[in-house]
Order: sequence, then structure tokens, then C-alpha cells
Amino acid sequence: MKIGVPRETCAGETRVASTPEVVKKLVKTGFQVLVEAGAGIASHYPDEQYREAGAEIVDRAAAFAVDILLKVRKPDAAEVAAMQAGGIYLGYVETCGEDEIIGALVKKDIRVMAVERIPRISRAQSMDALSSQSNIAGYRAVIEAAAHYGRFMPMMMTSAGSAKPARLVVLGAGVAGLQAIATARRLGCDVYGYDVRPETKEQIQSLGAKAIELDIGESGSGTGGYAKELSDEAKARQQAALADELAKAHIIISTALIPCRPAPILITPEVVGRMRPGSVIVDLAAANGGNCPLTEKDQVVEKQGVILVGHTNFPALVPADASAFYARNLSNLLDIMVDKSPDGPVLKDLDQDEITQAMRVGV
Repeated sequence: MKIGVPRETCAGETRVASTPEVVKKLVKTGFQVLVEAGAGIASHYPDEQYREAGAEIVDRAAAFAVDILLKVRKPDAAEVAAMQAGGIYLGYVETCGEDEIIGALVKKDIRVMAVERIPRISRAQSMDALSSQSNIAGYRAVIEAAAHYGRFMPMMMTSAGSAKPARLVVLGAGVAGLQAIATARRLGCDVYGYDVRPETKEQIQSLGAKAIELDIGESGSGTGGYAKELSDEAKARQQAALADELAKAHIIISTALIPCRPAPILITPEVVGRMRPGSVIVDLAAANGGNCPLTEKDQVVEKQGVILVGHTNFPALVPADASAFYARNLSNLLDIMVDKSPDGPVLKDLDQDEITQAMRVGV
């Protein structure tokens, strides 16, 4: 059974779907692994390391003509055309509704397995690519904030005087938000956290941050551990109640997202205008419109004296480790997709496992 690992061509994407460490394991399992020449260069994994792990270094056409294609980003039309009919696509799908690319994959009888649809259950934790990459995003968001903030993050005592710690607020206590809180605490910030789900208070406090509690008249707890969209009335109450807390912040890391919906507006232009000049907002929701309407997608801009960071692919800023985590997620997933036999891996019925069944798209 052939596995293909092509080079990612999406603008700004530096990750690769598998690493030499994981390729070695796949080859030992019995897979024939074909890696496109240069696929891992941007992630600091040269071709020679893949060869030593047992992979074949091939051209782009050969990397796509396989039984199972491993990718990070959603394929484009040319990539779909290059894929083998009847095969399996394993990677991000990045869609919430009707999609021409998904239609083209289904037309070629390619089984589409979306990693963002892996259910959040105990069995699937080691395969949860969405969580592994969100962890990296939360970490990197704080590093970006530190790079753009023109002051110290921790309290500093020197012979020239002292500096107070930065007041940092994290909006959203999901995987990315909790990692941002933990990273900011390690850097010595005075950290506050807020989430519409009341059950996150204990998680925020367990990391050494202070939980911001607001009475907005309803809970934002949704299914599967995600937040749900609030009513218009609750959104208005939330914005008003949050305003004073956010205006006092020196750094805001905003991670609030609702699956397949525009990002909720939490940081209004009025709040930005009240923040201290030189303050920083890192908006992890920029790809979905942003938690601040002043955020510009994939840009770092200054508005009303405040620096807004709108990167949409934070894991790509930590490519080696992000690729390593993602590759292990896919390897663990492949373990439950096949049976081992003397003649090599044999594909199971993907509809008989709750994890792979939940991942299927276009069926």
C-alpha cells in the first residue's frame, strides 16, 4: 500500500504532513512511502533524512498517485486531478458546506478524511490534529505578542528602576487559549482569562491566571467541548461587560471561534481606542473575520496606537515541531485504519470505527 507525502504549495504554509521519524515507523509497518522531493525543506527536514528513514524521493506526480495521500492543507483542483481514483485523502478539508473541491474528490471515488472532524473522545486524543496545532498556535501567539510589545513582559527590577508585569488577557479558553495562558504565565505576565463557558473557570485558574466572570444572562457551552453562538442580546451584554477589562489590558490574545460561523466580535474599535498606546492584540480568529473588526487578515497593522497581529497560520511559524506533532497524529490515525498482515497493511472498513466514520466528508 502506497502513502504519498507531497510538498505543500499553499501560500505561507511551511509544514509537511509526515516527518522522517514517522516515515520510518510507516515503512516498518509495511507501507511504501513516497515523498516529493523538497517536501520537508521548509520544515527543516531534508530529503536525505527521508531516504535514511526508508522513503522513496519522487517527483510530484508520483507523490499524488498513491493509495493514501497525506496532506496538511486542502488540495486544489490541479492536485485533485493528480490524485489516484479510489484512493484516500487524509488532511484538513477547511470547508463547512458545499464545496467544488470536495465534489471533485467524491467524483473520483476518493474517500475524504477530514482531520478537523476527529471527535474529541479519549480514544482519539493522540490523533487530534486540531488540538495539537491549536496548542502550537496558542504558544506562538504569545511569542508574537512579546516580539511586538515594546515593554517587558515580566516584572523587572533593575538599578535603573522597576517595571510592572504586562497585563495580558486571553479571550477563549479552548486549547489555544489555555496554552496562551500557560505560556504568558511562564513569561511572567499578569494573566486574565475569559470564556463564555462557565466550566472553563477552573481550567483558567489552574494555570495561575485570574478568571474574568461576567453575567451575560446565558451560557455559551456547546456540544463536543466547543462554544456555541450566543444570542444577539447576550453578545451585546458581553461586549459591554468586557469593555472595561479589555481597555486595561496591555496585551490581548483573542482565540474565540465558533465552528463554521463568523468569529464573534469581542474587541470593539471603541475598546481599542481606550487601550494604552503600544498595546498589542493578537487575533487568532483573523481567518474567520477576527474578534476585533480592526484586524486585517495576514497583516500586522497599527490602529489607534495599538498593534494588531492578524496571522492566520501560527503553526506554520513553528514548522519543525508543528509538522512533527501533525505527522504523529496521522500515524496514530493510520494505526486504526489498517490491519497488519504478512503481505502488508490491509485497509479496514472506515465506517465501522466511530473515529474514521466521523471524519468522512462527502458521503
